[in-house]
Amino acid sequence: MVETTGGGPGDGTAEVLDRPLPDGVRRRVVQIVSDGFGGLTVAELPAQLRQYARFAPNRRAKFAGNAMAAALETDTLFRQRIGEKLREAQPELAGALDSGSPPPAADPLDVAAAAYVLRPTGWVKLVAAAGEEAQRADAERADEESRAELERLREELDRAREQTRSETERLRAELDAAKKEAESLHRKLRAALSDVKRGEAALRKLQGEMEAGRAEGQSLVSAAESESRRLKARLGEVEAALEASRRAAREGRSVEDMRLRLLLDTVLDAAQGLRRELALPPVSVRPAETVDAVEPGRMTPKDIAARALSENDPAILDQLLALPQAHLVVDGYNVTKTGYPQMPLEKQRLRLLGQLSQLAAQTGAEVTCVFDGAELVAPVLLAPPRGVRVLFSKPGVTADELIRQLVRAEPPGRPVIVASTDREVADGVARAGARPVASAMLLKRLS
Repeated sequence: MVETTGGGPGDGTAEVLDRPLPDGVRRRVVQIVSDGFGGLTVAELPAQLRQYARFAPNRRAKFAGNAMAAALETDTLFRQRIGEKLREAQPELAGALDSGSPPPAADPLDVAAAAYVLRPTGWVKLVAAAGEEAQRADAERADEESRAELERLREELDRAREQTRSETERLRAELDAAKKEAESLHRKLRAALSDVKRGEAALRKLQGEMEAGRAEGQSLVSAAESESRRLKARLGEVEAALEASRRAAREGRSVEDMRLRLLLDTVLDAAQGLRRELALPPVSVRPAETVDAVEPGRMTPKDIAARALSENDPAILDQLLALPQAHLVVDGYNVTKTGYPQMPLEKQRLRLLGQLSQLAAQTGAEVTCVFDGAELVAPVLLAPPRGVRVLFSKPGVTADELIRQLVRAEPPGRPVIVASTDREVADGVARAGARPVASAMLLKRLS
């Protein structure tokens, strides 16, 4: 089952799979390649896969699955690059495979697909075991479905037998009743032979009355059914309208509750910080100490003014981010084109988001980075870093307007800091209660 070539002992790349890759494992392998595809540049892709570079992951897996599987098998460098992306995405699983002990609770198909890409020692056995496990699971599932179908057919047979039995009893009872009625009619007929004509006339009259009554009853039933359907339809419309109004009320109340809770957390954090700041030991104040004068060793107002921070000092930004429940909103392209405009837009975004992630980890503040998405021709394949919310404006909406919407969405009283050099953005957010800071100050703080 396993052949070895010139690799040394423990080299999983020397193992060769001597049977077709199981379908389940192949689908997971194609998904892994599709997920790692977006993290590679066009130059790093094999020539036959470059035409799929701009495809979305699901569309890429659908139309380029065979090509990606063939490239992964034949192009060792491409497989190694995909393996590196897999190690970044699933470090625990990759480490377990390298150590030779895959997690027992992991899906066998996921383990086999990762082993096929990473090629650790014994990967062929893992792939074969996954195929056998999938076949066994399919067989068990088919067996379970067969048993369920058999049980269902048995229940239907029992119900059919019971229904046949009850129907037979009902027909027998009707037959007995019909026989009794026939005997009675025969007796009546024999008793009324002398008055046949009168009986026939009475019978015709009775039949006419019965037909009229039956027709009237059918018309009443039809009218009642029509009215019932109309009332049911009206009831459904009323219930749908009531549910829509209740849902709208719940959604509106949940948004207001979220804004009120966030503002309350902000006020409570600020009050706790102020309590810590004012927790001074008690002192006895003398009348002479209230006279304004300069004591030996005390700074004068001139000395204090000399220690004030300048407008572009990054320490001001640190003080703002230290406020309780602070929210930093960044005008992405305004900051990147101020600091490093010569770089491509993709590298500008990656560099800024990496620095903002470090800032969020240091300060604990909420960070949102807004980019202009009006000129995008395809979705941006970007994994937001930890602690940073990344937003692109919709078509017809500028990044400046999206920033103003974010500021207006915050409850009054929450500290919101907006980093942008755009004067229109700065004035707009300042009127909404946010604190604007220059892009240069943020760049100094990030560097």
